[in-house]
Amino acid sequence: MLKRIIAAALLAATASVVTSASAQQYPTRPIRAIATTSAGGISDLFMRALGEELQKRLGQPIIVENRPGGANNVGTRACVEAAPDGYTICITQTEPVVYNQFLYKNLGFDAEKGLAPISNLFFISQVLFVNAKLGVKTVDELVALSKAKPGTLSYLAPSPALFLYMEWLKETKGADWVRIPFKGGGEAVNAVLNESTPIAILGVGNIIGNIQGGLFTPLAVANELKSPLLPDVPTVVELGYKGAPSRDWFGLFAPAGTPKEIIDRLSAEVQKIIADPAFRDKHIVSRGLIPAASSPEQFADLIKRDRATAAQVVKDANLEMR
Repeated sequence: MLKRIIAAALLAATASVVTSASAQQYPTRPIRAIATTSAGGISDLFMRALGEELQKRLGQPIIVENRPGGANNVGTRACVEAAPDGYTICITQTEPVVYNQFLYKNLGFDAEKGLAPISNLFFISQVLFVNAKLGVKTVDELVALSKAKPGTLSYLAPSPALFLYMEWLKETKGADWVRIPFKGGGEAVNAVLNESTPIAILGVGNIIGNIQGGLFTPLAVANELKSPLLPDVPTVVELGYKGAPSRDWFGLFAPAGTPKEIIDRLSAEVQKIIADPAFRDKHIVSRGLIPAASSPEQFADLIKRDRATAAQVVKDANLEMR
């Protein structure tokens, strides 16, 4: 019995030494970065820019692999199921990590235990806007127009928190608009442009060009995260409305079980990259995003708080699981 205990202890010690040595040598080959959205989107472009900087620091290329679909569940599941050796990381957002476990009967992965947070990357400043041809300039004017044209105005919102917010606004202000299922940022922008769905809430980076071109009219920022690209657009709270229940973010993760030494190193490098003014201004601020680099522990704490909020939001809305 004593021999078995000693053998087990020696095995554990040996494994620890091997893991530590591997982490010190890391990385020795290319790293795969799964993006849960389509190529060309904000998170995809950001991951490619971040990957270029990480390659300079780590000495290995970062190969971006786009795995969109299923409310971001497809790519997130692929990340969860990858080997926890530091050679797969992923960029994903609030929805699959925080909300989807309360909205889907079978995610195919454990949202709470399947991922190891590396760092938050950025928050998205979401803006309620309309096609300029509607002729409204404020939220109150939009509510009034919807009452005057009952059942004819529709809207798009990219996340549960935001479409639930639009439904709350509809109920409390007596508005009359219809939700259209969200398929993607590009389709949403086109739907507002062609007036088939003239109302939407999207990240500033998706629509700033159309706002500057006079095609879209921004009415309010959906939460407290004002955008430096739209300094004169008020938040809904400033207008006297309740704000959206949670903020949307994109973060960097690895499969659960990835050695902590690797997680900590990746997090430290990401924080340094985002702290660099040139990188931050070019790839975050200029796209209407809010820098949010953090330690793994800080990011895990944010996710825990957001999950509690999400559970309550879904419960209050009486949403049935799909």
